[in-house]
Amino acid sequence: MSTKSQQADVAELIAEYDEERPSRVLSRRWELGVWVVGLGVALLVLKQVFWPFSKGGQYYLVIFLAVTLPLVFLCYRGKRGGREDPGPVDWVLAGAAFLVGSYPLFGGFDAFLDRQGQLTGLDVVAGTVLLLLILEACRRTTGWVLPVVCLGFIAFAYYGGYLPPSWEVSHAGVDFGQIINGFYNDATGFYGTPLDVAATYIVLFTIYGSVLNASGAGAFFVDISFSAFRKSRTAPGRTAATAGFLLGTVSGSGTATTVSLGAVTWPMLKKAGYPKENAGGLLAASGIGAILSPPTLGAAAFIIAEYLETSYLQVLIWAILPTLLYYLGIALAVEIDARRFGAKAVDIDAPSPRVLLKRGGYHFLSLGVIVVFLALDIPVYSAVVYATGVAAVFALVAQRGDVRAWLRAIADSLSLGVRSALPVIAVCAAAGVITSTITKTGLGQELASALVRIAGFVSTNPTVVLFVTVVLAAVAVSVLGLAVPVTASFIISWVVIGPALIELGVAREEAAMFIFYYAVLSEVTPPTALAAVAAAAITGGDVMKTMWRTWKYTLPAFLVPLAFVLTDNGAALLLRAPLVDAVWVFAVSAVGVAALAALTGGWLFGPARWPERVLCLPAAVLLLYLQPVTVAVGLGLLGAAVAVHLLLPKTFLRGKEQQDA
Repeated sequence: MSTKSQQADVAELIAEYDEERPSRVLSRRWELGVWVVGLGVALLVLKQVFWPFSKGGQYYLVIFLAVTLPLVFLCYRGKRGGREDPGPVDWVLAGAAFLVGSYPLFGGFDAFLDRQGQLTGLDVVAGTVLLLLILEACRRTTGWVLPVVCLGFIAFAYYGGYLPPSWEVSHAGVDFGQIINGFYNDATGFYGTPLDVAATYIVLFTIYGSVLNASGAGAFFVDISFSAFRKSRTAPGRTAATAGFLLGTVSGSGTATTVSLGAVTWPMLKKAGYPKENAGGLLAASGIGAILSPPTLGAAAFIIAEYLETSYLQVLIWAILPTLLYYLGIALAVEIDARRFGAKAVDIDAPSPRVLLKRGGYHFLSLGVIVVFLALDIPVYSAVVYATGVAAVFALVAQRGDVRAWLRAIADSLSLGVRSALPVIAVCAAAGVITSTITKTGLGQELASALVRIAGFVSTNPTVVLFVTVVLAAVAVSVLGLAVPVTASFIISWVVIGPALIELGVAREEAAMFIFYYAVLSEVTPPTALAAVAAAAITGGDVMKTMWRTWKYTLPAFLVPLAFVLTDNGAALLLRAPLVDAVWVFAVSAVGVAALAALTGGWLFGPARWPERVLCLPAAVLLLYLQPVTVAVGLGLLGAAVAVHLLLPKTFLRGKEQQDA
């Protein structure tokens, strides 16, 4: 298969299975127009980093939304199978989006702000039209679910006075003009924290990813992964996991990383003897792991930093140990699979790691620039711009010094970076509807209290109440993530579930990271698990079996976040404790992950039978509770599993199994 046809297949699979809807393939004339506008927006974003508008951040957000929202209607179809080039309806919507988006600037921005709480009739009309356009943009990019959720929140705000007074969520009702005021002329609405994060951080990182890819980093990361492990029966699995981690720095999307990874590593996994479903599970788990891992976490990580008023570097630090545990689980699963399925060594035609590092090791430098600059207390938006500059210089190397081709490649990358961020921009603007409604009605606190009360029906013991609340919260975030994108899932869960956890004594930091992980893991949660579905499309494996194999690989990631919030020692997993505590907590958690791997993989020092696996389950759960007593019991159970595995004769079990049959 040619490189071009392979790239086309990858693009098709990403478009079909990603949580974001596929964008149009525009004809040359319209593509040029969108390219010019995208490039202009990119320059606006870069200008804001170094020369911000004197009128403040909200002024910039008004301009940013006014120039990006029209692009959604030009780049995304109104319905599946619709025409590729924009039609009259698309142009009308794009023009209306620009007009009502820039309306706050008509007659002076300060005058518009002065009308807060007392909008004119024309203000309300413009705000209503902008609301409808944002919901339509969100529908085009991510589907119907989030717009319907937003409409439900609006209905709750307006009709709250009709709810029975005995209901704790009832309220007096909010006038429609005040609802629009909260969306259009308030810092909690369209121009709130979510859009601020999208316009300040996320778009810069998508630009960085595009420039990094133009420098040849994506191909280099795959090559170095292939080369690092060379010829061994575990090399194919290790290569897939490592390449997924590195590719995630370029992609930023779990499903996109899975597809890109599968296109290049599935032939190798197949040749090594991996069953289709296991290979698909490994690909999906590796792709999702990329957006759980520093130095480029998912978009919701930037929102965590803003909500908690902390630095992005701090969020990266919190993610270090959970990332190590996640990949430890994958590494153990790879080792087990290689033995269970008798994987064969595969000859990999690649230069040595030393040769590759000499040739392209500079690709790691831009990632290092981000971390170093953040450590030097340079703002994240400046750090990523500097890293983009470094990547742009390396792109000149990739163009072999051809300045003209380099300039075109950089311009293409800037425009593509903005275009890649359009779905997130639409989601973040729509999220303002939810946050504003919750702020005005107090719904979030009431729902949080209801969640705690439900847990209280089970027991009055504070520990049991916390445990039940945490489990319900994990299920709720996972289910919500099946229907809406990760960013929206985190925002909604934070304002509804976050207060419930905090009310029970969980620190804000642990609560935020707990919700973040479950929002991301919804991409591998059955029965939708988009990343697993995409992986199955590549391998040709059974979809449901691939989902469950993916779940097996990612099980540590589902259980480790519980440790954040159930005990005080869990804070050490986020490096929010003395180093000694962090070391022992990590070591115990690593043993717990190993017990989970033995349980799901069916392997200890050889094939594990049912007694060993039964003992490994409570051992893993007790170890991850991270209390001295439970750790001791967990280690005892794991020791018993090992003893049974080594000492109990296989013939005894075989005879017992035959007798039971």
